[in-house]
Amino acid sequence: MAKMDEATRKRVRAGRLMLAGKTPAEAAKAVGVARQTAYTWKARLDEGGIEALRAMATGRPAQLEASQLEGLRAALLQGPLVHGFGTELWTLKRVRTLIARLYGVTFSEVHVWRLLGALGFSSQKPERRAIERNEEAVRTWKRKTWPALKKSVPASDG
Repeated sequence: MAKMDEATRKRVRAGRLMLAGKTPAEAAKAVGVARQTAYTWKARLDEGGIEALRAMATGRPAQLEASQLEGLRAALLQGPLVHGFGTELWTLKRVRTLIARLYGVTFSEVHVWRLLGALGFSSQKPERRAIERNEEAVRTWKRKTWPALKKSVPASDG
């Protein structure tokens, strides 16, 4: 038997209690759900037995299919420039725009964040360095100027 999540375990346990003669209210109390929830489960139980409780769909249906999510992953890996954005940086707004362009579906930025997490992407802070930065001057400053500055500042007793 496949592993059941917590919600499924509660539904099945309540269903078994009701099959054993408990009222929906008693089953609800035993598994820690609202009474109305147990009455909904009872109707499902009466229609299709315990299996109907195991197979209960939860939540709103997904607006993107698995193949579309894989397509989104591939598009993100191509980079923002390929999709007409000005820099090599993905933002939630840009990903949201890309999803709307590719699939005609609009999500909130919070949901885009969740989708990215589900696809295995995480937030990354871009390395901020000036294009004009002179690496040799930075090394010299770190090697000579910084140690001299540290010596000239008196230690404080905090």
